[in-house]
Amino acid sequence: MFNALVVEKDEDGKTSASVQRISEANLPEADVTVAVEYSTVNYKDGLCIGPGGGLVRNYPHVPGIDFAGTVETSSDARYKPGDKVVLTGWRVGEAHWGGYSQKARVRADWLVPLPQGLTTRQAMAVGTAGFTAMLAVMALEDHGLKPGHGEVLVTGAAGGVGSVAVAILSALGHEVAAVTGRPETEDYLRGLGATRIVPREELAETVKRPLETETWTGCIDAVGGAMLARVLGQMKYGASVAAVGLAGGAGLPATVVPFLLRGVNLLGIDSVMQPYGNRLRAWERIARDLPMDKLEAMIQPATLADLPELGAEILRGQVRGRVVVDVNA
Repeated sequence: MFNALVVEKDEDGKTSASVQRISEANLPEADVTVAVEYSTVNYKDGLCIGPGGGLVRNYPHVPGIDFAGTVETSSDARYKPGDKVVLTGWRVGEAHWGGYSQKARVRADWLVPLPQGLTTRQAMAVGTAGFTAMLAVMALEDHGLKPGHGEVLVTGAAGGVGSVAVAILSALGHEVAAVTGRPETEDYLRGLGATRIVPREELAETVKRPLETETWTGCIDAVGGAMLARVLGQMKYGASVAAVGLAGGAGLPATVVPFLLRGVNLLGIDSVMQPYGNRLRAWERIARDLPMDKLEAMIQPATLADLPELGAEILRGQVRGRVVVDVNA
């Protein structure tokens, strides 16, 4: 028997989450059983712990879209007992039981080896949020982003994706402008490497002009909505925006003018179904390019028992940086 955060739904459709004792017989069938060491908290986790957000189809359910740990048993030749592994994406924690448990059983195809130089705790300080941030940086680089060409904008900068994006971009030599609606996070963001703090209200409203002064040489956008529309009109000629989230809404009240007159690129970033090769490339870059001291500064420790409250907080935009859940604490 072992501990897991189990979400249940009653006959009135209300969900509740609690730490319960379950057995391996409760786990889904799959190739590899992992002794989970750490997990983390993402926006999707908040939905799955709480109302479900349409992501969870069957109850009872164990959320947790990320985990890192040690292989206990494996029927796949790629992994053997004792191997350290990381999982992000593949709808684990949504359609499939996830990492808020001391044990998880998943398909071997969904795992990647823990990158050399990272601990399982550090890997979960990165998690889906940091993995997404690195995918965004790689996409911008693939479209010509280079240090020294101007400021790179990061929206939602104090959140999980934004925090890691700021740290990585700064470490790579970029000037980073960090957008936040929380003035109290300014010192935190400057500590991660931001060279300018942009108050959210400066970009929160759309304007009638489809083009404004060319300002940003690249952008990682976690907000979407009106802010993304506004930012598109401020990009330099040929610059790119990597869209990673929709904290400000799924709509895009924009025009095609920035694409046609300035050659701006809008790059969609998906972390869930990324091919294995790209996953390895991103994790190797994380191990190389993310300063571990800055990663440590982002960490908020937690236990399984803390998750119901943290899930509600992240949905309200009240979680700063990265939560690392010690499932064995």
